[in-house]
Amino acid sequence: MKVTTTLSSAAAISLVAGLSLPLAAATAAPAPDAASDALISEIAYTLDSDFIEIAAEPGTDVSGWTFGSVTRGGSVQAQEYTTTLPANSTVGDSGALAVEVPITNSVNSGSAADGGYGASAFAIDETGTLIDFEQIGGVLGGKGVSGAKNTFTPAAVIGQEATPTGATAASGQSIQLIDGTWKSAAPTPNALPDGDGGDDPGPDPEGLTPIADIQGTTDSSPLQGKTVTTRGVVTAAYPEGGLNGYYIQTPGTGGADRADGAASDGIFVYSPDTVADTNIDDHVEVTGTVSEHYGQTQISVSASGLKMVDEPAEAVKPVEDAFPAGDEKRESLEGMLLQPSESLTVADNYNTNTYGEVVLATGEGTLDQPTDVHRPGTPEAKALDAENLDREVVLDDGATVNFLKADKDIPLPYLSKEDPVRVGAQANFTSPVVLGFDHEKWRFQPTTRLTGDNAEAVQPTTFTDTRTDAPEAVGGQVSLASFNVLNYFTTTGDQLDGCQYYDDREGNHITVRGGCDARGAANAESLKRQETKIVTAINKLDASVVSLMEIENSAAFGKDRDDALSTLVKRLNEAAGTQKWDFVDSPAAVPSNEDVIRTALIYQPAEVAPQNESTILDDQDAFSNAREPLSQAFAPKDGTGEIEKDKTFVTISNHFKSKGSGSGPGNEDSGDGQGASNADRVKQAEAVVGFAGDQQEATSSDLVYLLGDFNSYTQEDPMQVFYEAGYKDIAAEKTDESTYVYGSRTGSLDHVLALDASDEAHGAGTDATAFDSVTGADVWNINSVESLALEYSRFNYNVSDLFAPDQFRASDHDPVIVGLFDANSDGGADDSAGTADGADQGGADGSDHGGADGADQGGADGGSSAAEGGADGANVDAEGSGSSTSGGSSASADSEAGGNLPRTGTDPTVMMAIAAGLVAVGAGIVLLVRRRRMN
Repeated sequence: MKVTTTLSSAAAISLVAGLSLPLAAATAAPAPDAASDALISEIAYTLDSDFIEIAAEPGTDVSGWTFGSVTRGGSVQAQEYTTTLPANSTVGDSGALAVEVPITNSVNSGSAADGGYGASAFAIDETGTLIDFEQIGGVLGGKGVSGAKNTFTPAAVIGQEATPTGATAASGQSIQLIDGTWKSAAPTPNALPDGDGGDDPGPDPEGLTPIADIQGTTDSSPLQGKTVTTRGVVTAAYPEGGLNGYYIQTPGTGGADRADGAASDGIFVYSPDTVADTNIDDHVEVTGTVSEHYGQTQISVSASGLKMVDEPAEAVKPVEDAFPAGDEKRESLEGMLLQPSESLTVADNYNTNTYGEVVLATGEGTLDQPTDVHRPGTPEAKALDAENLDREVVLDDGATVNFLKADKDIPLPYLSKEDPVRVGAQANFTSPVVLGFDHEKWRFQPTTRLTGDNAEAVQPTTFTDTRTDAPEAVGGQVSLASFNVLNYFTTTGDQLDGCQYYDDREGNHITVRGGCDARGAANAESLKRQETKIVTAINKLDASVVSLMEIENSAAFGKDRDDALSTLVKRLNEAAGTQKWDFVDSPAAVPSNEDVIRTALIYQPAEVAPQNESTILDDQDAFSNAREPLSQAFAPKDGTGEIEKDKTFVTISNHFKSKGSGSGPGNEDSGDGQGASNADRVKQAEAVVGFAGDQQEATSSDLVYLLGDFNSYTQEDPMQVFYEAGYKDIAAEKTDESTYVYGSRTGSLDHVLALDASDEAHGAGTDATAFDSVTGADVWNINSVESLALEYSRFNYNVSDLFAPDQFRASDHDPVIVGLFDANSDGGADDSAGTADGADQGGADGSDHGGADGADQGGADGGSSAAEGGADGANVDAEGSGSSTSGGSSASADSEAGGNLPRTGTDPTVMMAIAAGLVAVGAGIVLLVRRRRMN
């Protein structure tokens, strides 16, 4: 921290004149209320040393005052973004004091910032009172950034709204309060401005200004507000779709020899009046005003501002290189023609059916959800979050159309039945694009508007097809799986009063929007489409036991509790052509106050037999806002149909509280990535551990498996409760796949956990554990990675017919499938393996798999979703970004349970030591140790 103390009596006089402060001698003590008249007078954020300057009476004591900046989201990014002044800090004779403190470059002016976008600077006095809060850029008189709660944001700022200055700094300049108006001018730290405005007159408007000079080398043009004339070759034009303009680039620029870090030679021309008169490869001269629009430099050109240039222009060459990560390197390419030389990875396709966008990621793989890979709030999680932002780029369609509200009769871009666009697929560029920036994202724009009709000629990319017709083989005698059936309700909206609906483009009801207790299909036709996809997926999944989430609790509609479940099983058997499936009956005792959705279990009688009755955990304290867990024990059948009771295993189906809302201590979103209601999910995990122990004792079996949607990523607090209780996350240990995509981040909310009652946890002499009995696992990516446009809930939203009677996008969560019991084993585990085989044992499979974001999207807690773009009706569980503290979790914040390599693995050195000891003892003893204890 550095406080500069340059003095200027002339500046003090200027302060008095400009701010109407009483003039005081330099040696005079400040008046008692001097600090109350202080205000921020200058903000420098594009310099080598950022600073915030305070204007106050000379001699004002500012000891203990805190200066700092918030990001465009309203929170302080890190501790170093605040500075507290030491004792004996005072304002000098100049009437100004500059304090060095980092300030982010996330700024915007004009309509791009209205609604609260932009870094902001604040000053707080020693009593904790907010003195001033000024937003860089924004709209004068408009909405400013609101202070947002996080670890580093001072309490005085939280909930307060910054005042937009309407000014952004040109390169090398700061913004200053000059005669009551914020302006860009040469920096004057510790000295108030002289009132001349300090404006750079810029280039002569009669001459030509090169595009590179207009762009400059920072994130905003040094010539904002100036009228310029420049020339370029038209590289892309958008007369339709809402962009209303074209890109031009300096003749002959681009190509492989372009210097790193040079100012961009391309720029967007906003000109609804002239765009129809331009064609790609035209050589043009334009005259207009320079501005920043949603972060992109542009020239606004009127009808008289375009002139065709007769003299020939050297052709523009696309920059052919790997597309860089990070804003700084991308700024030098803004507005230019590119053809990325390397594949990028599809990170999200959620908005493809809304805005024609596909999110891509540079580098290797998708964008991992930080709390799926690292413990929340850790430096590693924060670093991954920052890395994700640097890697993102949006593949756009050359338009701003919301297909859910307009242009429903124009085929969607990128999507078709034949060529899927799936998260994790590779995008390969076959023709050039232009690099733009809009709504906080870098964007690849095709050279003209892309639709499904002109894709063959215009689409700049191809995508690899990563679909599989069935999950990977997981081995074993039997298998377990989890499957979220996306609010499968056989009670359709048209059977109830008061339902509101999401409609297709012709006004036909498709799904229930609200107004009644139903959450699924609007009518029988829509239900049939939903059923077809779910039935196809479950039959192809072909697991012995399947845990279901989000299925109708028919008791809520005055029917038998299992009515919808019975219907689904009937449909499964009809499609299979045999009585392949049955369901676990509800127990006699059920909770008195249940949700309209529930958990359930279905199974194949030819492969397993239920043991004893099912049991529901009736714990209203823990599950008042979630679905109660359902437990059922099963025993496998051998090849002759005989029940092998010595292999009895316990399954518990779960569906925890979502991340989208929360109330009560510890349930607020604390900003560490875990979302709201984290404390409640921790409480639910603790209750399930106890419930599982009861079922373990009741069946005299240590083979306990917890399945379902835990609404918690792999490294979050609720999952730590399970790890500390001796459970392992099978998919995290044995695959590198994830179950959910949300906000362009990939991660797993769905888990199958196996009790690992290992020697070190439960004493020597224990038999093969539930985890040992696992023969393989797979996450079958048929749902989360597919476009929402394929879902039954989007039927006929667009003229493109994307519905198919297959398994793809049957839901929004991917199923996890796990194999159990080696075929040659009589004790539940692979007797020949031995624990020295670390690849599939106890965490030696150390893939540091990262996921991404995905708590359940949409409305509240398993209900109908929030409208997508105001009109979109996916019925999916609610995610909600952010996080919450554990609220009393037994998993401490600094616990290493679960680890990072693998996601839930044990210390590899411990595993190696155990393995070495077992091998030394001999194979015969290994077999005895691993054999399950008989009942």
